Amino acid sequence: MKDTEPLVFDFKLAQGKPNSYKTTVINDSCPFCQVDNLKDIYVQKGEMIWLHNKFPTLQDTTQTIIIESGDHCGDITTYSYKYNRKLLNFALECFRDMNKQQFSSVLWYKNFGPAAGGSLVHPHMQIVGLKHKNGYKYISASNFSGISLFASSHVEVNIATQPVQGYIEININLLSLAAIDLWADWIQIAAKYLLTELANGRCKSYNLFFYPRNDNGICAKLIPRFVTSPYFVGYKLSQVDDNEKLTEEAAKLKNFFIRNRSH
Repeated sequence: MKDTEPLVFDFKLAQGKPNSYKTTVINDSCPFCQVDNLKDIYVQKGEMIWLHNKFPTLQDTTQTIIIESGDHCGDITTYSYKYNRKLLNFALECFRDMNKQQFSSVLWYKNFGPAAGGSLVHPHMQIVGLKHKNGYKYISASNFSGISLFASSHVEVNIATQPVQGYIEININLLSLAAIDLWADWIQIAAKYLLTELANGRCKSYNLFFYPRNDNGICAKLIPRFVTSPYFVGYKLSQVDDNEKLTEEAAKLKNFFIRNRSH
């Protein structure tokens, strides 16, 4: 596979893949609820489990899953601060371990909600090793910057002025591992903001992407999911709200974080 070619979806392998996004009922159809039946586990810490993906539908990749919790309907927005911090620490360790292997690049991301592109309700993240492709070739440092609403020597948070897709993207930049708990809190509260405050509560889905940075830091990017703009679908042209709207969202998110973290 050349780096210029798209990822190839293996249709035959996908035929047996379970899909529970049309219901949140806990039943035997959710493989992540059946912990005793899980195979190819790499690491397990309590309810958090890193394992090989049973349905590796992308060719020339190694696909892995992080089961976040035993709560079938859980999410980072519903965990306690303490649990969410443990989860982000655990996931980052798994990501770093995956990067020690021989891959051209390693992708780490999370889908939440019916419009995010996932197939299972049960909370999980994915870490995917690409054997021949640079998954970051369309990403630049400018995608991690924007209208800053919080900055310290360890964590910086902004609303992107050059988003990957648009319109509103929240960048939570971890500059030092000394502040991973603060980083985790920002991710959790910003995700809550997307689901409760953004667009008057109309956002029900989001993606969370993690990007390694050249300065040894990492950017967590939250992207609310609505119907994707045709400019992006057809031309790979991202769109962004005007500066007045971005500044307004930055102020609202900052106040939302202060109110929620003080509780």
